[in-house]
Amino acid sequence: MKSSYWLTNARLESGYNIQDGVITGTRTESCHLFIEDGKIAKVVSCDTNIPDQAVQQDVKGLLLLPSFVEKHCHLDKTLLGDRWRSVTPVSSIFERLDIEKKTLPSLDTRIQDRAEKLLNLYVDSGVTHVRTHVDIYPEAGLDHLEAVQQALHRFEGKLSHEIVAFPQHGLLRSQAKEWVREALRRGAGLVGGVDPATVDGDIEASLQQMVELAVEGNAGIDLHLHDADHQGIYTLKRLAQLTQEAGLQGKVAISHAFGLGDISPSEAEEMGDLLADAGIAIITSVPIGRTFPPVGLLHKRGVEVAVGCDNIFDVWSPFGNGDVLERAGRLAEISRWVDERSLAHTLRYITGGITPLNEKGEQVWPRVGDEASIVFVEASCSAEAIARRSRRVVTMFKGDIVSGSF
Repeated sequence: MKSSYWLTNARLESGYNIQDGVITGTRTESCHLFIEDGKIAKVVSCDTNIPDQAVQQDVKGLLLLPSFVEKHCHLDKTLLGDRWRSVTPVSSIFERLDIEKKTLPSLDTRIQDRAEKLLNLYVDSGVTHVRTHVDIYPEAGLDHLEAVQQALHRFEGKLSHEIVAFPQHGLLRSQAKEWVREALRRGAGLVGGVDPATVDGDIEASLQQMVELAVEGNAGIDLHLHDADHQGIYTLKRLAQLTQEAGLQGKVAISHAFGLGDISPSEAEEMGDLLADAGIAIITSVPIGRTFPPVGLLHKRGVEVAVGCDNIFDVWSPFGNGDVLERAGRLAEISRWVDERSLAHTLRYITGGITPLNEKGEQVWPRVGDEASIVFVEASCSAEAIARRSRRVVTMFKGDIVSGSF
């Protein structure tokens, strides 16, 4: 589209309807937005006259929401585009790793092509930023990284991205340190890791190596931590300490962090304070049949929390469709967030913390100067979009329509 144009008849949330102190619904208003150089330059009432010669795009009353962030995916692992296969049962993570190591190189399809299929699903569902883990281990070298980078290059102008150099088979166990270091030199921005206790077999050495690589490469960290109960909690505490000692606050995330769901609420509050002080984020895929971090509690303690899809039809799981809005709806459902405000604010976990209305019901998005990355939805409000997994009609990235049409 043109670098400057109007979005007309756009529906924006403006506040809550309150009766006898109870929120009964969400108010919306019809507005026009002026988009200029990829940003929102003006937001005006629909009663405002727009010059006849101005370029206009009628939004037709669709609800505008901030576009979505997929904070945890594996573009190199998906089997999308390849033949159907279910998952082979195993008795340990090490068996699963061996199956994956044999399966991925034997496929008739290319990593790049499969990754592009998943990226298409993301863009169609409203995602304009992805964080992808990419397997790094000696047998594969940097092949996965290069293929994913090629796929992401094809989506330049449609979404932004981060890459985690992920030693899936264990940073220590697979002796992947030099490969991770080289991946950071070649464009990865975060150091990955997996279960320092049960996979690497040495919590201290594993964490120290992650932090060393991150500091050396001016990178962040995103650790897969499945270890349960107090083994997982010990790992969390030690990483928080190392994060502060290394000055990495705000650059570290822990994916899964199942141990946070295995402890008492009072212990979780203490851990929330510790994580918030260290600037460590928690990323959850909202698994079914497994306790996971208490998202609402952690948010209240000041921890940044995000939701991601994780596995999407791969050697680990036959499920998943790349719809992070659906995953947010699952979070609300499991958490029993059924009232208007709780549902609406579930959105923050898939938008990088952005919601149209703040806790007081004041409109805080969109604002003049915000990036024009927007998803246009068939819904009356954010709460409905979360609860009903409403249809996304158009995805816009920095002012350009990248999926769908009006």
